[in-house]
Amino acid sequence: MVHTSRERALDSARLVIGRLCAAGITVRVTESEAGAIACPGMTVVPPGPEAADGAELVIVLGGDGSLLRAAEFARPVGTPLIGVNLGHVGFLAEAEVEGLAEAVDKLIDQRYAVEARMTVDVVARADGAEIARTWALNEATVEKGARERMVEVVIEIDGRPLSRWGCDGVVCATPTGSTAYAFSAGGPVVWPGVEALLVVPISAHALFAPPMVVSPEAVLAVELLYEGPRAGAELAYGAQSAVKARDEGGLLATGVPGAGVASPGTLGAETLTAETGGAVMWCDGRRRVDLPPGARVEVRRGSVPVLLARVHGFADAADGGVANGGGSTDGGQFTDRLVAKFGLPVAGWRGRSSRGG
Repeated sequence: MVHTSRERALDSARLVIGRLCAAGITVRVTESEAGAIACPGMTVVPPGPEAADGAELVIVLGGDGSLLRAAEFARPVGTPLIGVNLGHVGFLAEAEVEGLAEAVDKLIDQRYAVEARMTVDVVARADGAEIARTWALNEATVEKGARERMVEVVIEIDGRPLSRWGCDGVVCATPTGSTAYAFSAGGPVVWPGVEALLVVPISAHALFAPPMVVSPEAVLAVELLYEGPRAGAELAYGAQSAVKARDEGGLLATGVPGAGVASPGTLGAETLTAETGGAVMWCDGRRRVDLPPGARVEVRRGSVPVLLARVHGFADAADGGVANGGGSTDGGQFTDRLVAKFGLPVAGWRGRSSRGG
């Protein structure tokens, strides 16, 4: 799978396809990308999980966004992914484009390991009814729907209320997602071998609103509060919220989500604006769900992991080829990745051997 709008990615895809085909390996490319790649030897297939079904690997050329897109194909059929970074940070990627030929040769020789990365299953409910069911590799976030207004939430852990926050949103992340949105929001970096769930508030107005690490078996819930309309501000045109206007005889009109809203000119002297409590849920920044006031989002450990292939730090010859297993095979490789991706200063480090350990 390829980020087709980048010429560098297309050139890299042609190199990969040529090398794999020369080794007698069948290479599938989706119909949506085949025209841009225009490389002989590839097998063109319809997009979707069936494209990855029965494949040994899905090779992704692009950034982390491309890998998250490919995960939607690969996860349902249990096919491992390996990313080649052509983006900026590319934290999920295993290889850089400069080492692409070497990485492909290792894949051809099956000198790689496969690790299972924890996911989260996400359910959104409104008035007790399920309105969405999805999943995420990095994170599920509940964010405010309007730039000028915070969202009011109550956080629940394992069926018990923890705290109420006025905030821009809440990130519920996996260890894999700890270096993505959760990191940007001030959350901790969690090594992939650590099984945990993260709760990270975004710009919370509260005395107690630290990033938290909880059990991987915990069930997280974010409930949106709705406290009715608030007086004293103009109503934006097109607002998708419950709007009430009063006249001298009482309730004049009520607008409901999706049904259209009366213009401010029809509301009389006392103009009210809604404290909607509405928000937006994003999963991996790709799958969006609009949440009505009073909605509830539940996040728990995913039933199906995402499989990532690793070619670095793998003792291939001694271990006899492909290694499969849960958890992380990274070890110090993740530390090296942090140093490389973020340019961390390590000058002066001498290591254990220089200390006689």
